[in-house]
Amino acid sequence: MIRPGYRDYTTLHFLVLIWGFTSILGILISVNAPMLVLYRTALAGVLMLTVLMIGKQKLWPGWRTATQMMVVGSLIAIHWYLFFVAARVTNVSACLAGLSTGALWTSFLEPLITRRPFRWFEPLLALLAVAGLYLIFLFQFDKILGVLLGVASAGFSALFTVFNGIFSKRHHHQVVTLYEMVGASIFSLLAIGILLNWPEAELFDKSFLPNKMDVFYLLILSGICTVYAYSESVLLMKKFTAFAMNLAVNMEPVYGILLALLFFGETETMQPGFYAGTLLIMSAVFAYPFLEKRLRKA
Repeated sequence: MIRPGYRDYTTLHFLVLIWGFTSILGILISVNAPMLVLYRTALAGVLMLTVLMIGKQKLWPGWRTATQMMVVGSLIAIHWYLFFVAARVTNVSACLAGLSTGALWTSFLEPLITRRPFRWFEPLLALLAVAGLYLIFLFQFDKILGVLLGVASAGFSALFTVFNGIFSKRHHHQVVTLYEMVGASIFSLLAIGILLNWPEAELFDKSFLPNKMDVFYLLILSGICTVYAYSESVLLMKKFTAFAMNLAVNMEPVYGILLALLFFGETETMQPGFYAGTLLIMSAVFAYPFLEKRLRKA
């Protein structure tokens, strides 16, 4: 694996900042969560296909690979659905807090799936992030549903990130993104068909059709937060392990909280324990590059 440099870390954190904005968009867009995921993935797929055709990139990876990518796309759809629901049932900050468990999920899933050596300090750093999450639970227990949905969303995020690490070594990152968005769109359509027969589902809480502002926000969500940010993250997987990626994503709550405070003001103000927990998460993120470097020298 090619070792990441300073520019790669800067790019990664820029992508995490963009992802922190997706929860803001998830609240601003008025359509229900399943339709939001469908619109996002379908639009992203069309935009990604357009980019690939303009660049004259080879599109077809073979039936087996395309199917595998689309299956992983279904995991992405579940992750995004849980993510947007979590942000709406409580608030953005609680949702992003739950996502901080992504590194813990990855510290066990990545060695298991890719057969790479287990690194003793990875679960320790992940547990440090979880300790931060515990502080958030302690002081924000009224937001437990949003945090738990965020935790579940993080599990699916960890899973598809590990598989993307495998795909990125063999296929063009934009082709991976295209087929995963196709798979996510198909899964979303099937899920909506099932939810139509379940009147209690969140599907009926909001509109099916986007308004004018929704279209604008969806273009940002699909174009910048997905076509650009997601495909670039797949490209970075050539240099980062899935654990390193998901540990950096733990900064998403920090960026997301700052953005949420800017957009939503007092509804996103949290107790001091929330920020103490965030500090622990940040400590784990910044400690990883140093420990990983020392391990290479050992």
